Amino acid sequence: MRIAITHGEVGAAAGRDEQDALTQVAFVSEGLAALGHEPLPVPVSLNLAAASQTLTELRPAMVFNLVETIIGKGSLIHLVPALLDAMKIPYTGAGTDAMFLTSNKLLAKRWLAAAGLPTPAWFATLGTPCGKVSPMYEEPQITGAWLVKSVWEHASVGLDEDSVIFGADRKRLLAEMDLRRESLGGACMAEAYIEGREFNLSLLAGEGGPEVLPPAEIRFDAYPPGKVRVVGYRSKWEEGTFEFANTPRTFQCPAQDNKLISQLKDLAIQCWKIFDLQGYARVDFRVDGAGQPWILEVNANPCLSPDAGFSAATLQAGLTFPDVLRRILKKGGTAPDFCRPS
Repeated sequence: MRIAITHGEVGAAAGRDEQDALTQVAFVSEGLAALGHEPLPVPVSLNLAAASQTLTELRPAMVFNLVETIIGKGSLIHLVPALLDAMKIPYTGAGTDAMFLTSNKLLAKRWLAAAGLPTPAWFATLGTPCGKVSPMYEEPQITGAWLVKSVWEHASVGLDEDSVIFGADRKRLLAEMDLRRESLGGACMAEAYIEGREFNLSLLAGEGGPEVLPPAEIRFDAYPPGKVRVVGYRSKWEEGTFEFANTPRTFQCPAQDNKLISQLKDLAIQCWKIFDLQGYARVDFRVDGAGQPWILEVNANPCLSPDAGFSAATLQAGLTFPDVLRRILKKGGTAPDFCRPS
């Protein structure tokens, strides 16, 4: 097949997280070519008319959608699935609704809470000034430690250990959120900080439904007492930093974790079903000292770079990348039913 690979246009001044899109495009292109397909990268900007024209001229059988941001904004991630729906072109991964719901962390949390799934308490504001508290849920009691994070941006953008605010009250949290708003993409929230272990569970479409790949735990090696344990921007992108060197991924789970791993797998499958995910996904968890798992985020299009967590999980499962792509393509066609591939 001729397969267009959509991705956010990457500017010369883009950060490491955005530049990684090009690594994914190259890796996916190589994998598709190995399967005998013709990959055609299509960068997308806010000029959706130009993207539409390019796709019309290319006439791809399907689109492999790798868009994570447009003009560096995660809040625009759903525009490409929406465009492809309108053009009636089948595409891989989550549909427009799922992409929007999971990428907006506030909406995702509301859906998780409504389904009775465990997610840390959250606190958010609407509009400007930041004193307007969202009326869509009961305001939690502001005690203990809180993590200030972006509503839309992923890849740990703007997130590091100083994002955790200890002993905050409502007034201080509002002030911190207002101070950090622009560096977090223009919209931020606070989430109760869960001290404990961190797990990532990747899912891949299969014949009988989603398969949960081997679970990964992110360790915090050599972290001294008092150093906040978060998988922040330095941990993911800044080689040479303490955080990058000391947050390894491990798939070695001791036998005493069997019950916990079973819980995490069940929760990951429930997330897949609730948000109607397609193709592939990843769910991030924290597990507190009492062994209670908490869903942090649901990523409907996790990074497919060769060194990313999703790829590591597929290798741990004994899958080659062409195997993975074959399964993602088979469950593609998220456009309206009448134009799904047979």
